Amino acid sequence: MKIDGIPYRSIWLKDDGWSVGIIDQTRLPHEFRIERLTTLGDAAHAIKAMLVRGAPLIGATAAYGICLGLRADTGDAALENMSETLIATRPTAVNLRWAIRAMRELLLPLSEAERVSAAYEKAAQICDEDVAINSAIGDHGLEVFRQIWEAKGKTGKLNILTHCNAGWLATVDWGTALSPIYKAHDAGIPVHVWVDETRPRNQGAHLTCWELGKHGVDHTLIVDNVGGHLMQHGLVDLCITGTDRTTAAGDVCNKVGTYLKALAAKDNNVPFYVALPGPTIDWEFEDGVKDIPIEIRDGHEVDYIQGLDRTGAVSEVRILPEESGSANYAFDVTPARLVTGLITERGVAEASKEGLARLYGQSVYKAS
Repeated sequence: MKIDGIPYRSIWLKDDGWSVGIIDQTRLPHEFRIERLTTLGDAAHAIKAMLVRGAPLIGATAAYGICLGLRADTGDAALENMSETLIATRPTAVNLRWAIRAMRELLLPLSEAERVSAAYEKAAQICDEDVAINSAIGDHGLEVFRQIWEAKGKTGKLNILTHCNAGWLATVDWGTALSPIYKAHDAGIPVHVWVDETRPRNQGAHLTCWELGKHGVDHTLIVDNVGGHLMQHGLVDLCITGTDRTTAAGDVCNKVGTYLKALAAKDNNVPFYVALPGPTIDWEFEDGVKDIPIEIRDGHEVDYIQGLDRTGAVSEVRILPEESGSANYAFDVTPARLVTGLITERGVAEASKEGLARLYGQSVYKAS
């Protein structure tokens, strides 16, 4: 994708051929800052502190984290320690485990002398495959959007509601839920996006609005609880979100607040789609509510809000009394029964075990 005319991916190998460039997403939208990762610790910090976020991008960063770690020690024990360090950074997104598994399966049979170059080749492959997968998701999603647009009589705008950020900043490029939006916009369908602010980290306000603006897509920021009202008044034609983990039965785990949007969509007969790449499917879990571990993050994210102050500086302010506590559940699970369809790189599937099996057959993406 392009930022002020310059093409970027969300992660890349820098010109020195070994260190890794990322966009510090905690600085957006007020500052565009590129960070250089040079060690395993840098990669782990980038994931845990959410300089990078989004399931596919977390996986790609973990792959490059292994590369950086191997530059210091190529031994088996070191590789195991690297894997454990990276897995501990974020518990919910399955792509993290998937990427580390892919790296370990490649590297462990190799001699230590072969591992560094092989790791970099594999990490680059994971990134390139992610771009191709997300572009394909956009192509399949475009057809869904086109059908809804035609059913609407091609009048007015196609109003889409999304939650959190599932754009190119959450992947290596294109994005998952935003990929069909970009493809529809580029195809001439007049899309308008209702962007949930997505408290407490405000990824919708900070990241999705920034991305859509850079691409020239019409959008409006709304507070998280407005979506149901808009649906009641016929102002939403479809909802689309991403997912950090999808069960084999079609339950989807996404940023907290997604479940409530799905309930409102169901009550108002608004189609609710989820866009996902194959590596986000956890074939070992079927009951998302029971099985998926939900990350509980530091309450500081709830207690404070970040923005641009009157002096033009980025600052934080506390929004609750000193004596009050907070809880910060980062994700929730939307049961498959509330999902109209799953838009994948292989096509659109019914949100069910049978629907996913028709597209994927024997799983090629097991994560553990």
